[in-house]
Amino acid sequence: MRIFLAVFFFVSMTFAQKSLDRIIAVVDKEVITESDLNFTVQQLAVQNRVDPTSKELRDRVLDGMINDKLVLAQAIEDSIIVSDEEVTERLEQQISKMMYQIGGQQKMEEMYGMTVNRMKRDFQFRELVRKQMLVQKIQQQRQAQLTVSRREVDDFFNTYKDSIPKIPREFELSHIYIEPKPDSSVLQLLMIKAQRIVDSIKSGGDFADFAKRYSSDGSAAQGGDLGFARRGSFVKEFEEVAFTLNVGEISKPVKTQFGYHIIQLVERHGDAVRTRHILFPVQVSQTNDDSTIVQLKHIREQALSGINFGILARKYSEDNDTKDIGGDLGKVAVDQLDPAYEDFVKSAKKGDISEPRKLTVQNKYGYHIIFVRSITEEHTINLTDDYKRLEQLALQFKLSQKYEQWVENLRKTIYWEKKL
Repeated sequence: MRIFLAVFFFVSMTFAQKSLDRIIAVVDKEVITESDLNFTVQQLAVQNRVDPTSKELRDRVLDGMINDKLVLAQAIEDSIIVSDEEVTERLEQQISKMMYQIGGQQKMEEMYGMTVNRMKRDFQFRELVRKQMLVQKIQQQRQAQLTVSRREVDDFFNTYKDSIPKIPREFELSHIYIEPKPDSSVLQLLMIKAQRIVDSIKSGGDFADFAKRYSSDGSAAQGGDLGFARRGSFVKEFEEVAFTLNVGEISKPVKTQFGYHIIQLVERHGDAVRTRHILFPVQVSQTNDDSTIVQLKHIREQALSGINFGILARKYSEDNDTKDIGGDLGKVAVDQLDPAYEDFVKSAKKGDISEPRKLTVQNKYGYHIIFVRSITEEHTINLTDDYKRLEQLALQFKLSQKYEQWVENLRKTIYWEKKL
């Protein structure tokens, strides 16, 4: 059983306890504390509806945590590298997922007592994600050459076919996503406002006071202070300016996806900078929303008239993750549909295209149309219709066996000790 604490920022609740926490295992240069174990056990108990006081569960969880530390030690020994940019991307993905699960950014910030922006820059959060990614990278490197033969797939199917659950109803989906654009006059007025604030600060105004009065970022209460951060912590446009400023220097208004920023470099320490900023968000109007909806309706009409949906997605969609593959969202099981469009997809027929629907992504939103490319009904898995899926299951089974063998070898070569 492999366990890694993917819900990383819950660990913030235990950091304050670490100095007084009992160490229950040591693996190379890493430690596992009692609060680490208790938290992970509690999470798994809730997810799987089992007794968190079960000794068997605690033992299995601790062994899994030790295994992850062993793999981490080997990744460091093998000089596996995870860039700051990779950490930032993964951190944003996981924070976005947690915001969705908790019920929004405000609730999450209240729960953890810090802004989302500070979470993204927090050294301990970033270090935990970096270690998680190191473990995954070394696993991927070891697994990259593994394949399964047709005979191995057949053997796997014949051995486990009675225990493999039914394949649920599935949908192959594509979409075209567009964000409402503010009027150029709105951008111009916002730019003028930001520049006036820059001029006022340079004339002797207090940056922190202006941040508290005008900034729309969660850091406003701290005078716009963003703390120390390394490269990869900010969006590209912000970072390009922040790291080129001199200490005390104030930037011109900088436009990013969040709006216009005024940035000041407060301190520089090695490759990290401490900045503060004032954010003026770009507001879109109902008219902008309506224009986007009209545009998507026109695109939908083109698709329904026979123009290839994938071609339209490549031309119009603003979802950078899917536009180059024709808006392909992949194959989605009925119980994994996004609530934002679940109602449409469940009642749709093959070839249906939705009317424009609002879609919120992290702290921004847009509108999209969804194309149902195909529907596969629930069925018992078989070699004819589901060979690719069975091939993946057989490969995962083989990977798991190889992984367990490798970890057993690591237990013989890397120092570890339980201190219960």
